[in-house]
Amino acid sequence: MAAVADELIDTPAPEQEAKQGFLQTTMGKRVAMGGGIALVSAIMIALWMWSQAPDYRVLFSNYSDRDGGAITASLDQMGVKYKFSEGGNAILVPAEQIHDLRLKLAAQGLPKGGNVGFELLENQKLGVSQFLEQVNYQRSLEGELARSIQSLGPVSGARVHLAMPKPSVFVRDQQKPTASVVLNLQAGRALDPGQVSAIVHLVASSVPELTIGNVTVVDQNGNLLSDNGNKGPGHKGLDATQLKYVEQVQQNIIKQVESIIAPLVGKENVRAEATAEIDFAQVDTAAEMYKPNSPPEPQAIRSQQTSESTQPGAGASGIPGALSNQPPGVATAPIDGQPPAGAAPAAGGPTRRDATTNYEVDKTIRYEQRPMGGIKRLTVGVVVNYRRSVDPKTGKITVKPLGAAEVAQINELVKQAMGYSQGRGDTLNVTNAPFDGVDRPDDTPPQLDWWRDPANLPLAKEIGKYVLLFAVLAFLYYRILLPLMRPAIKKFDEVTALPPEPEPEEEEVPEEEREPDPEELEEQEVERRAQGYRANLQMAQDLAREDPRIVANVIKAWLGSNE
Repeated sequence: MAAVADELIDTPAPEQEAKQGFLQTTMGKRVAMGGGIALVSAIMIALWMWSQAPDYRVLFSNYSDRDGGAITASLDQMGVKYKFSEGGNAILVPAEQIHDLRLKLAAQGLPKGGNVGFELLENQKLGVSQFLEQVNYQRSLEGELARSIQSLGPVSGARVHLAMPKPSVFVRDQQKPTASVVLNLQAGRALDPGQVSAIVHLVASSVPELTIGNVTVVDQNGNLLSDNGNKGPGHKGLDATQLKYVEQVQQNIIKQVESIIAPLVGKENVRAEATAEIDFAQVDTAAEMYKPNSPPEPQAIRSQQTSESTQPGAGASGIPGALSNQPPGVATAPIDGQPPAGAAPAAGGPTRRDATTNYEVDKTIRYEQRPMGGIKRLTVGVVVNYRRSVDPKTGKITVKPLGAAEVAQINELVKQAMGYSQGRGDTLNVTNAPFDGVDRPDDTPPQLDWWRDPANLPLAKEIGKYVLLFAVLAFLYYRILLPLMRPAIKKFDEVTALPPEPEPEEEEVPEEEREPDPEELEEQEVERRAQGYRANLQMAQDLAREDPRIVANVIKAWLGSNE
């Protein structure tokens, strides 16, 4: 009880605490310290939760209001957290769930889009007029075409307008259908001529009697993407596929020329350009020629026909008597036009002979078919840099032109690489001239430093976020939280500290032989006081447990004396 009394007497009186202010009291200090610890702990927890916040990505953008409401309702049913972008035109979800959510929403048919397809024909009412049926069919066809075009990567939205005239039995009144396509492209995306041509062919192939020239494609900025075959000068009438083929032929020739010259002069010391004229006309030729046989060759007789006729005389002929009354002799063939022997000469009648001879004549039939894509003419220009040599002793760079033999050799190599044909009218020009501004051995751009490489910016931002978080948490802990908690920790250590273990007793030495040690005497005095304090404290605790009323009366007496 004496120890309890001593401890209570040492504490400041309530009047003195009130005078000093609440924050100067022990309770006030404890409350302030607890509040500071709670505040700093809350800040540290908030920073940690901020660093662990999910990364939101775009789920859908540029959607209609109806689709947006259906998507958010479906996300609420699935219990997925989402938020909108600043402009409100995009729905953001956690990055790790974006692909799964897109598949689940696609299974529900979301987003449906503003286009109506052939499902419009499924709910037709009874008694619909033929005009309304035709209008619904046209709307369905436009919607299906728009959905097909929207499936392309660079296209975010599309609208298709079809102008389908009424059929007529009169040829002069018949009109061809036309189509217009408005595309809304993704940000930073563009369509190449091949993709535009694919969209034009897609629309033209989906509508009966719709030609490619009657399809117009426009982007969201009003730019005409389909030129309907109106090419620039030199390429009029060529479509995108043919232009791409011409470019490929020219690039192949350039690559072949530079690859065969580069080992001689270096890759950085040769430049080549080529222009190819391609014949895209498909020609079918059938020729049949006749000519007489050559003079040395014998003429071949195909057929020969000879006819001879003699007309009889007007009166009797021959010598009268018994000889003329005898029958004629045996008939024989004439020799060289002479009358047969023993025959009486013709008397007075004219003779006619006809001969027809047919000879064989040469005949040549030739069928020729030339496929399109043949090269009509090539024009190639090559520039070769001067030869550079470095003196190993002085390091001086010497530039000198190539010799005539080297230029002639390069000229022949280029002809072989390009497939030079004089009969086709190809031209080649090889020039040896000094290059200006060629400092790097290749055309690759210089490598950027790692801190300037845009590819490393996301990683640097992520690392910087965690470094900043660690620095802020370390500052709050070591500069604010730890100093606030240090008095409480010190007091807790003092209360919970165990008494030191007694040291092993040394061999007793007689007092008359032992010299007194001041430090040892001081330690013994401190130990004696500590043991007395602990004994008094234990006694007070035992008394409070055995008879709490005595302790309560003592405290009441203290409070009465303070009043």
